[in-house]
Amino acid sequence: MPDDLTTIPPITTDYEPPRTPWGDPDLRGTWPIENLDQMGMRIERPEEFGNRAWLTDEEYAERLAEARASDDSFVNELRSGGTQGLADWLESTDFGRRNSMLIDPPNGRFPPLTEEAQPLQAAGRSSWVSGQARDWITDLDIYDRCVTRGFPASMFPFPYNNGIRIFQAPGLVVIHHEMMSTRIVPLGATERWSDDVRTYMGQPIGHWDGNTLVIETTNIIHGDAADPEIHRRAASPNAWDTTYPTSPEARVVERLTMVSPERIIYEITYSDPLVYTAPWTARYDWTRDDDYEFYEFACHEGNVQVRDMINSSRAQRRLDAEAAAAAPAPEDTGSGG
Repeated sequence: MPDDLTTIPPITTDYEPPRTPWGDPDLRGTWPIENLDQMGMRIERPEEFGNRAWLTDEEYAERLAEARASDDSFVNELRSGGTQGLADWLESTDFGRRNSMLIDPPNGRFPPLTEEAQPLQAAGRSSWVSGQARDWITDLDIYDRCVTRGFPASMFPFPYNNGIRIFQAPGLVVIHHEMMSTRIVPLGATERWSDDVRTYMGQPIGHWDGNTLVIETTNIIHGDAADPEIHRRAASPNAWDTTYPTSPEARVVERLTMVSPERIIYEITYSDPLVYTAPWTARYDWTRDDDYEFYEFACHEGNVQVRDMINSSRAQRRLDAEAAAAAPAPEDTGSGG
């Protein structure tokens, strides 16, 4: 951690990772980002920190005490609370002292939206927006409907199923997510798809910059969360607000740098000049855990929540209407003549 708590030091590149049999840096393994959610880390920095990217010693001691209490409360039973090894993990990495994943802009918050994007974001439909009526599936976003979390949202932690596994072969890197996506990254490719060929995860092309894997992704499906037609919906780039639109100009650059046998620093820069007034960059740790198990994420097959969310919204509005009808009429406070 730097002496200046507003400074983000550059990523160290002096570690020499092992090599694959064909000579590439060997990133293969399982790298769950479960601890990022367990520690309560979010993408954006709370506004009260301003440009300060790091916790003070007192703030860190409080976070560590909470993690130890959480570890102590762990019970290995279905739906139990508590964590395992969170305090040890916080002490093993300087990321344990950070207060957001975003490092640029300097305030650790997403840049303002453009004038064109603001109404699209405000009109977005999603179960994550408080107070919106839900009458049909068109009132839900594509994550609610188990289509995808999209890219780059899939690269950020969620409250569950945060496994990431890397496979490598000559000329290829595969990033497999526990939740709903697998990315196949060709190395050294030069040809981009035509503009009308797009996927929710985009077209990634990778190359090695020394020992750092650099992935540049374009051709992401564009749109917003307001359109009633699901095939015109896009996934939000913001993993914690699914109503942000994506434009045809969205471009993502990722950098994966192994800094020890057990740790990768992941950095991502997102640019979309039709949506954000400036690019934004996030950086956070991946920690190796090859004992982490992947299980089938059968989202669509068991997605009873769509019906439940619609039924509960309709029921709540009926109750509100009945309560309003039963309320006594307000007294006439006007003066008669």
